[in-house]
Amino acid sequence: MKKIFFNTLSFLLICFSTCGQKPLKLNSNEIYESVQKLNFLGSVLYIAAHPDDENTRLISFLSNTVKARTGYLSLTRGDGGQNLIGPEIRELLGVIRTQELLAARRIDGGSQFFTRANDFGYSKHPDETLEIWNKKEVLSDVVWAIRTFKPDIIINRFNHRTPGTTHGHHTASAMLSVAAFDLANDSKQYTSQLKYADIWESKRLFFNTSAWFYKTKEEFDRATKGKLTSFDVGTYYPLKGHSNNELAALASSQHLSQGFGRVTSRGEEREYVEFLKGSSLRDKSDIFSGINTTWNRVKAGGEIGEILYEIEDNFDFINPAKHIPKLMEAYLLIQDLEDAHWRTVKEQQIKEIIEACAGLYLEGSAESATGAPGSKVAVNFEVLNRCGAAIELISIHSTIDKKTVIKELDLERNKKMNFKEMITLNTAKYSDPYWLQKRASLGMYRVDDQNLIGNAETERPVKIHFNLSIDEVLITFTKEVVRRYSESDKGEVYEPFEIVPEVTTKLKNKVLIFSDNTPQKVVVEIRAGANTVEGTVRLKVPEQWNVFPKEIPFKIRQKKDSQVVVFSITPPKNKAEGIVEVIATSVDKNYTKELVEINYEHIPKQTVLTDSQAKIVRLNIKKVGNHIGYIQGAGDAVPESLRQIGYKVTIIKPAAIDGENLNRYDAIVLGVRAYNVLKELKFKQKYLLAYVEKGGNMIVQYNTNRNVDVAAPFALQLSRDRVTDESSVVRVLAKEHPLLNFPNKITDADFEGWVQERGLYFPDNWSTEYTPILSMNDKGEPAKNGSLLVAKYGKGNYIYTGLSFFRELPAGVSGAYKLFANMLALGKQGAAN
Repeated sequence: MKKIFFNTLSFLLICFSTCGQKPLKLNSNEIYESVQKLNFLGSVLYIAAHPDDENTRLISFLSNTVKARTGYLSLTRGDGGQNLIGPEIRELLGVIRTQELLAARRIDGGSQFFTRANDFGYSKHPDETLEIWNKKEVLSDVVWAIRTFKPDIIINRFNHRTPGTTHGHHTASAMLSVAAFDLANDSKQYTSQLKYADIWESKRLFFNTSAWFYKTKEEFDRATKGKLTSFDVGTYYPLKGHSNNELAALASSQHLSQGFGRVTSRGEEREYVEFLKGSSLRDKSDIFSGINTTWNRVKAGGEIGEILYEIEDNFDFINPAKHIPKLMEAYLLIQDLEDAHWRTVKEQQIKEIIEACAGLYLEGSAESATGAPGSKVAVNFEVLNRCGAAIELISIHSTIDKKTVIKELDLERNKKMNFKEMITLNTAKYSDPYWLQKRASLGMYRVDDQNLIGNAETERPVKIHFNLSIDEVLITFTKEVVRRYSESDKGEVYEPFEIVPEVTTKLKNKVLIFSDNTPQKVVVEIRAGANTVEGTVRLKVPEQWNVFPKEIPFKIRQKKDSQVVVFSITPPKNKAEGIVEVIATSVDKNYTKELVEINYEHIPKQTVLTDSQAKIVRLNIKKVGNHIGYIQGAGDAVPESLRQIGYKVTIIKPAAIDGENLNRYDAIVLGVRAYNVLKELKFKQKYLLAYVEKGGNMIVQYNTNRNVDVAAPFALQLSRDRVTDESSVVRVLAKEHPLLNFPNKITDADFEGWVQERGLYFPDNWSTEYTPILSMNDKGEPAKNGSLLVAKYGKGNYIYTGLSFFRELPAGVSGAYKLFANMLALGKQGAAN
């Protein structure tokens, strides 16, 4: 065995991340395609505003047909949208949509980036958007993305010249991109970035237009004739067995929280781009025309190209390992490149190819998926050379505790090496999303570290450098420690390894509503992030609120186990609201975080730390009726919110709806987007309307207007009308209507403190049987009267509302609770409380 002195500091270490997914295992076709991309030195950055704005057809085409390094810069993480797959909204929804974008990029071949902009919800004009966002900071982030990704080509999804015609975020993304195109190459702009990145001049800026932006295809053709570059993105890839449009549909279908599951398509599809800025095109069929994308682009690249083009031209699909000697030769030459940008990019790409050609399997799997700072974690290592090349494992190095273990093992062909090492988690940092670690404003996340800005996710804290010699050339492969195990009903499972606090706490309810002076029990769950934790837990409440007892001891012996304690909170006599915080103390350290786990099959498991607190509200509210049937659509927290004020809420599955079982309920409530996501509801509508006709009370919350029929008893047409200003004036149209007077008197004060919006997808046309209750509008727009409609049907009442109760109730907005209680009580005047 050849002894080689190995200094880990002498290596440029590139991390190939699997982010808790199964490790990358390229087949011969994929290796060949990676070689093709290795031999293309050109980059494209696609820019838009949200998850799902990106054109996956074009991103996939540029990545897989052109072979360009392709990135998508989404200005936001989609935090302000709705969630079709679960109850998570706002920041937690942003975590889900971040991972859905990463899942899409793994399919279409792109990279993913973000700015610090917070998706505050729908905006009707870019002026409003840029007023709520910090325009200078978001523009800085776009400039940063250009300076670090260094794209030759920038493509905007939206038109910067048409403000007010689409979502304000959309137009703002294009406006910022147009400005950043020039600013990125100006050394006098955003000078603090130049400590970490150089200025960069992109060659061309395009707008990815389409007939979607026009009323008809004919209008699009007339308006754009002779102005556009177009290409067929329906390319078929024999090596993949898929066409480009099929890959694009699969990528878009990762946006499940937005209901973007799609059927695949095949055949010719054209994409169009309009030239906006930069050097003119020599060849209108090639957006890279005139740009050198060969190895000759970089100094001393010609020698590398000679090696790698030969491999591409004569690639051995049966035995890709035969290319390892030449790949190692090219690897050494790439390390000597003067161009730091292309050196870094191409070193990462060629290392992935070398690893795949060698059939290397390198893994560190922890015996637990989490660990607390300072604790020790057992890691099981598996190292395997499946090709027979001369490979030696010299050492492994743990980044978290700087521990190097010398191995000096010859890796014989297909003979697996297994060993175990203990790693100490020498860090005080946790591994939750970096953009959520400091309090955000309405429009911006706070990230102070310039090098974190733009990253899709937090860098995993525990990595292993596998230091190898291949054909006597030193090379390092870096892997994140994961947790790999099996479940009988799932098979092999991979999870990211997370560093979590020793103690986390959780309040059972995020909003505590006190409708009178009666004390309420408050349940707190304490969870151990390490073995044998003990201490005390207490609640911090606002003045005039009382809590008993002052503190409660806890002792938990087993990691991941939990203990439940119960406090009692007594509210003040008068209306009040505030925040209750949980503080656990162990070994003289306070712990104030809740551990939230997000686990869906289409994305890696996510661990998020949020403040362990809840809103407490003392309000004077009356209610009539008790037993509510709730038909859930897209995930929302309205049922739990109703339970908070004393209703008994039963979740009704659509299959259980029949002519008898609805009669037991005082009211039936349909959750948000129920008709959008529960296709079987259309077959159950006759039972729901029969319930109303016999005297029942039915409340339908908002649905989108996309191919949906809410099957209302009278004509009702949904629209895209919405009121995005949560503080907009609300005018009463039916002052004497019971809905505004019984059992609670609704006043102007009840529309104060609403969050994010008034409502969305209001009906804009309805029959005379409906009574509109409220009128509202955003600044400069006509009144919208469809937010709350009531119709008498038989002996009962049918209510349709686009008001955003799904946001207001979980946020503890007292007026929203009173109004919802009145809707539930409609028709029950004279009934006992």
